[in-house]
Amino acid sequence: MARNYVAAATTGDVAPGEVFLADVGGMRIAVCNVDGTLYAIEDVCTHDGSSFDMAFVDGRKLTCPRHGAVFDVTTGEALEAPAFSPVRTYPVRVRGDIIEVEVDE
Repeated sequence: MARNYVAAATTGDVAPGEVFLADVGGMRIAVCNVDGTLYAIEDVCTHDGSSFDMAFVDGRKLTCPRHGAVFDVTTGEALEAPAFSPVRTYPVRVRGDIIEVEVDE
């Protein structure tokens, strides 16, 4: 399966400590800014399938606003219940001011 990078956001869209939701190749992706480094994870809490649309990032930890599940945005690992399964992560690159996420094609 071919992989390619798809534009997800601009660097101005996601400030440090914030989450920006994007539709990337038909998938919902949460782009997270951890002290200037960008990470991308699937926008689906593995606890109940809700979105991270109101989530916040504290260091590497992203807390789901619905029930408080915590994930490591750098690895996707579930860190705190009620989630136990990881979220999928995606490689990120920045070209100029465009944030691109690598997705299956």
